[in-house]
Amino acid sequence: MYEAVHAHPDGDSTAARLAETAAKYGYDGVVVRGEDARPDYETLREAAACDVVDAAEIIAESPEQASGAVGNFRTSRTLVLVRGGTNRLNRFAVEQERVDVLTRPFAGDGDVNHVLAKAAKRNGVRIEFALGPALRATGGHRVQHLDNLRKLKRILDHYDTPYVVSANAASHLELRAPRELAAVGEEIGLGAEWVCDGLTEWGRIVAENRERLSESFIAPGIKRGKYEEDN
Repeated sequence: MYEAVHAHPDGDSTAARLAETAAKYGYDGVVVRGEDARPDYETLREAAACDVVDAAEIIAESPEQASGAVGNFRTSRTLVLVRGGTNRLNRFAVEQERVDVLTRPFAGDGDVNHVLAKAAKRNGVRIEFALGPALRATGGHRVQHLDNLRKLKRILDHYDTPYVVSANAASHLELRAPRELAAVGEEIGLGAEWVCDGLTEWGRIVAENRERLSESFIAPGIKRGKYEEDN
């Protein structure tokens, strides 16, 4: 299982500290998201007790702006995420095969409906279940977010749309062990196993993308054969 985190300068803790804490909590790896968070990933992976994944979470004001950023990061990062928050951004993200995850779809005035769920499944875009507000928000904001998560689960289950789960930790102090997030999922009606599957899905995307980016592929969808290897 993997957790997707915000490392310094987007968060309060370094990628190394987050990876160290995540490993102690039983995670297989951390996805470090943020356009500016660029540690030396090769060195960090060698020193860390768990996998450290380079990701870009694109925060844009419009689909046009997001499209340019997706193109820039797709060849340089293992994962490309687009933060939602408006219906236009949400729609853009799920319609792009180059995007791995639509994050925070309910930020701002964004929403998810059956059209977006079907588009996400068709294009292989995961939709994020952000548990951060369930853990750290209070009052009406927390209640509204929980209602949104339950609604989202019903829609995604109906259309068998892929998803990921994250607590959106911006500090090693905000990290929660998988069993704790599973317990939260059980308490709020998502289910413990369902939450664990969402944490595991990060690792599946990482494995798929690393395979695509490896030298065994000449181009997307075209795998190097024995003749190319011999020459």
